[in-house]
Amino acid sequence: MIVAVILTFTSCGSNSGGSSDLQAKVDSLQNELKQFRDDKATAELRLMKFDTLDFDFYSNQKWDMFTHNHANNIKVYYPDGSITTGLYPQHIDKLTPMFVFAPDTKIKVHPVRIGRGDWTCVIGEMEGTFSKPMPIGGGKTIPPTGKHFKLSMATVGHWGPDNLMTEEYLFWDNQFFMKQIGLAP
Repeated sequence: MIVAVILTFTSCGSNSGGSSDLQAKVDSLQNELKQFRDDKATAELRLMKFDTLDFDFYSNQKWDMFTHNHANNIKVYYPDGSITTGLYPQHIDKLTPMFVFAPDTKIKVHPVRIGRGDWTCVIGEMEGTFSKPMPIGGGKTIPPTGKHFKLSMATVGHWGPDNLMTEEYLFWDNQFFMKQIGLAP
């Protein structure tokens, strides 16, 4: 090991052209390290914004605060295959019905948080209770069952340079949800 270090220093000192090559490599590695640190900081910022989005804005129905995380023209893909484009009223109108029949719905944890480049992914746990009548259209409702639900869901977000989500992909198991609230066998 000592021989390798001595040979390295000897070769660096004896070759004047080599020192400029070595410096170029060091500069390149420093630039890569800076880019890595910058990317990591950006991903962490976006994941913190995601935490605030779910734990505060969504859970407390602060729909007007979604502009802190979502682009106005966001495209959202839902588990049922539907797609909306636009934050107000399109995306918000798809979120609010849950709170009509389960007003205590909350997301309190993201056990998995991943970010890289322009993408983030979180797994959240959504909980609530089917405690109010569920509107099903035509003035009809399903009476509440009083059953509690706890549902894992995943959200994949694509972020723009302004740190707002431009695309959002939502995943959860609707069948499992319906079983938990007593509406499916």
